[in-house]
Amino acid sequence: MRHHLIAAVCVQGDQASIVGGAINFVKELEQLLQSLEAHKRRRQRPADDIDGADDAAPFAGFFTFPQYTMRAAAAPETTNAPTDEAAHRREGEAEETSGSKPSAVADVEATMVESHANLRVVSRRRPRQLLRLVVGLQGHRLTVLHLNMSSAGHMVLYSFSLKVEDDCQITSVDDIAAVAHQIVEKIHQEQGCTLE
Repeated sequence: MRHHLIAAVCVQGDQASIVGGAINFVKELEQLLQSLEAHKRRRQRPADDIDGADDAAPFAGFFTFPQYTMRAAAAPETTNAPTDEAAHRREGEAEETSGSKPSAVADVEATMVESHANLRVVSRRRPRQLLRLVVGLQGHRLTVLHLNMSSAGHMVLYSFSLKVEDDCQITSVDDIAAVAHQIVEKIHQEQGCTLE
C-alpha cells in the first residue's frame, strides 16, 4: 500500500510539473508572438511616421483594459486652444468611459486572480529600468515569478507574473498598476526625460 501511495504522489507531482511547464511554454509563445507582431507593425509603418508619432504603436494591440495609457495623453490637440478647465473635464470624461488614466510615460495593465497578478508595462527603454521595476515591485511585496521582455525600436514591453505576498498592502489591480506606473514615472523623471 505504501508503494502505491508513493507512486500516486509522484504521478501528481509529475502532472503539476507538466502543467507548470505547459503554462511557461504558452507564456513564451505569447511573448514571441508579441515580439513578432511588433516588428511586423514597425516594418509596415510608413517612412514618414518614423519620427515616433505613435510611440506605443508596436505593442498597442496587447492591452485589453489598461489602467494607464499613453494614447490618451498623446491625443492631438485642436487648433483652438481649450481652456484648462474644459481640457480637464474632457480628460475626466475620457477616464470614466475608457477606465484608463492618461500617462506620458507608460501603458500599464494589471490583472489579478486570487494572489497572482499579471502586469504589462510598455515604456521607452531606459537604462536599468527593468532592474528598478523588479526591485520596486518586490519592495511592495510583489514577488516576480516570471518575466518576459520584448523590444521594438525605442519601446519595450515588460510582462510580469507576480505573486501577491500575504503581508502585501496592495490588494487591487488598480493599486498594482499605480505602483508600476509610479516606478516608471520616477525613472523617467530622474533621467531628465520630459513627461510631455
